[in-house]
Parts: sequence; structure tokens; C-alpha cells
Amino acid sequence: MSLLDSPIVVINAVGLTSQWLSYAPNLQKLALKQGITRLGEVWPAVTCTAQATLLTGKLPSGHGIVGNGWLFRDTAEVRFWQQSNRLMESEPVYETAQKRAQKRGRKFRTSKIFWWFNQGAKTDFSLTPKPWYGADGNKQFGITGFPVSFPDEVERAIGPFPFPSFWGPKAGLPSTDWIARAAAWHLERDRPDLMFVYLPHLDYDPQRFGPSKADMPRLMLELDRCVGILLQACEKIDARPWIVSEYGHLDTPNHCLPNRALRKAGLLEVRDGPFGEVLETFLSRAFVVADHQLAHVYVQNPKDIPLVRDTLAVLPGVAKLLIGQDRESIGLNHPRSGEIVLVAEPDSWFAYPYWLDEKRAPDFARTIDIHRKPGYDPCELFVNPKMILPMVRILRKLAAKKLGFRTLFDIIPLNPALVGGSHGLACPNPLDQPVWIGSKGLADCADTPMTAFRNHLLAGLGLLDE
Repeated sequence: MSLLDSPIVVINAVGLTSQWLSYAPNLQKLALKQGITRLGEVWPAVTCTAQATLLTGKLPSGHGIVGNGWLFRDTAEVRFWQQSNRLMESEPVYETAQKRAQKRGRKFRTSKIFWWFNQGAKTDFSLTPKPWYGADGNKQFGITGFPVSFPDEVERAIGPFPFPSFWGPKAGLPSTDWIARAAAWHLERDRPDLMFVYLPHLDYDPQRFGPSKADMPRLMLELDRCVGILLQACEKIDARPWIVSEYGHLDTPNHCLPNRALRKAGLLEVRDGPFGEVLETFLSRAFVVADHQLAHVYVQNPKDIPLVRDTLAVLPGVAKLLIGQDRESIGLNHPRSGEIVLVAEPDSWFAYPYWLDEKRAPDFARTIDIHRKPGYDPCELFVNPKMILPMVRILRKLAAKKLGFRTLFDIIPLNPALVGGSHGLACPNPLDQPVWIGSKGLADCADTPMTAFRNHLLAGLGLLDE
């Protein structure tokens, strides 16, 4: 059997490190059999950037994915969690593999299950979360994918995707379990030659509480059971499972609020209105797009850079500022990056709030709204602890929604001190760094740069050389 006759299933178990591998019997057994190596983190060590690097073999300066979100300069909009495959400025590995297999006269089918940059991807199958948005402001949970009939086929076979457990206060095991079962069903039915599967389970509690306070043995065992579902499917069709992760988590008892510092310095402007204060990107001389432990600082006039630098450099939690060409030291010298990149101390993370009075916070700040917030907000993992009888309030809002009334699910706290963990930096302890299980015979060494994974994958498929 040639390499091309043996499919590879790349399972992205986000947050997986060797620190807790002993609590995961399936993963530990696979690591002993197929080899394990550490993957050197890309900066920032966040989902969209890490996945783009795994897929393209480039740093952000090459593929353009400088974070989970950034300022779209043409429209002056901050946009997070965009799904367009066209945002990647370098060819992803599934396109390269298809082209090389076709040159050899081989049919080669690919699949992406919940990996990012799924919309418009040149794959034979895809699934990704995508709610429906009504003209009246209503929102219904849903998934989309390719072929058009594929999401409905999966949900008929597996059941509806449990969207509330994918992100928000209820984020947890059900979403990962569903993705694993859906991917296993699809793998056995359609047998793609190269498949990518995203399992998010370890990304929730380590952020809520910090890895030292999360119940990692339980979480690892739960993840392991989900991985086991996929391993059984791989065994049935003689596919090779490769396990990768994007980053490890750090305890971050501290947070930093750079936008408030810029506002107090007269550099950040807001537009006040009936729904609270909204960041004015056109009028602000400088503002920060916060993304875990790195942040992009956008400065309209280069003459303001020294003032912005001096304003932010003194903030507790800021480790260093990289300006202009200095951003290349972490692969972030790209037009989408801020003029300044903020790097946090290992025990701190950057929060996006820019308002000075909670009463003037925008209405979306207290909701789960990953697209309108001009920064990443892990407070969305919590229900506001100040709420009296929160479940009663939530049930009333759900009832009102079902009756057709518009309602605001303003249940999210504004207190970043609740967040116990984060990521974005290279973890100082090797045991906390991301891993690749399946490296035997390809990268038999302790460390492999994340940029090297793409070519190792092509080699594993027998498609490294054209």
C-alpha cells in the first residue's frame, strides 16, 4: 500500500500538551506508538493564526492571519472570527495536496470539519458553525458547509449541533462530542484522503479558571473519549490519525486595559448614543485590538507613535512593545498588524474595554457577540455573578424569544478579573507547549517548528515533491 492509499486525519485537539497526557489513555497509547514532538508556537499563539500556519507553513507575515481579528483598514472595521478562506495569503496544504495528487493521475478528496477559514475553501467537504441572522435582529443557531446538502445530512445522522456548548457560559463537552461523532460518521461514509477535525474541549475551562485551577484530569479524559471515537473510525478504514494542538494555556490572574489608558490620554474617541458608547475607529488617533496575550495598536499618524508608546509601556502587564520593523522578530510585520504590537507578561492578558463608566458600556458588551466587539472577550464564558436568579432571567428571555419578542441576552459580566487563564505567548515550560502526535519517522526530535508541519504532512501523504 502506498502512502496515498492511506488517508491522514489531522485532529486538532486545541490546548493539548504533554503535561496532562497520562490522563488520556487513547492519546498516550497513540503517542507511544506513533511518536510525539513539541510544536513551537507561532505568535500570537491563537486559533486563527496557529491554524493558518499549520495549513500554509508560513508565519503571519506570510499568510496574513495576524490574529483572531484585526482592523480592516479599508472600512476601518475591527472584525473577529472571519471564516473566508480567501483571507489566507498563502496556499493551504489541502490545495497543494490536491494539485500534486492530480498531477499523478490520482483522485484526492479533502475535508475540513470545524477548522477555521472554511467558507470558500477548495475542499470536497466542509462543516463550520454559522448562525442564521434575521432582518428583525433575531438569530438562530446553525451550521453550514459544502456540499450544500452535507450539513443537513450530518445533522440527520448525528442530531442537531449543540451550538450553546461551542461558545459562551455553557461551552463544554457536548460540542466536542458532537464534532467527533459527526467526523467519525463522515470519515466512514465518505473516506476523504486528507481530513481536518477541530476538537475545542480544552479551550474552555483552562481559560475560565486557568490551567492550575481547572480539573485537567477530568477534562483530558473527556477529550480522550472523543478522540477515541475518531480513532475507531480511523482503524475501520485504515486511516492514520495525527493529533496536533495550537497552544498551551497559562495562568493569568492579571489583566491589562490598554484602551482605557489611550482614552484617558485623549487618543481614543467614542461615539455615545442610545445603546452606549461605540469605539470610533475613524476619529481615534490610536486604539488597541486586544487578542489574548498580544494586541495590535493601530495609530493613524506616525507622529503619535512616541506618545502612544509612552502611554502603554508603563501599564502593568505590558512586557514589551514592538514597533514597525521590530514586529518581524515574531513574524508579525504585515500590513494587517497594528503599527505597534503589545506583548503581555506571562501572567497577564489584554482586555478590550474602552469605556470609563460601566453605565455607558455598549449593549453588546453584556452579550455573547463575537463579531461586534472590537477585541476578544473571554468574559463570554461566564454568567454575570451579580445577577439575581440568573437562570430564571435566562429562561424568561428564552420564553420571550420563542414568542417572537426581541430580547437582549445581557447576561455576560464586564469584569475581566473573572478570567483565570489565557494564551498567545510561547509557554516557558516545554510541558505546556503544543504537541504533534504522529511524528514517528518524519520528525523524530523533541521540537518541530509549527511552520514545518505542512511539509511533514505532505511527506506523510507521499506528496512532498512534485
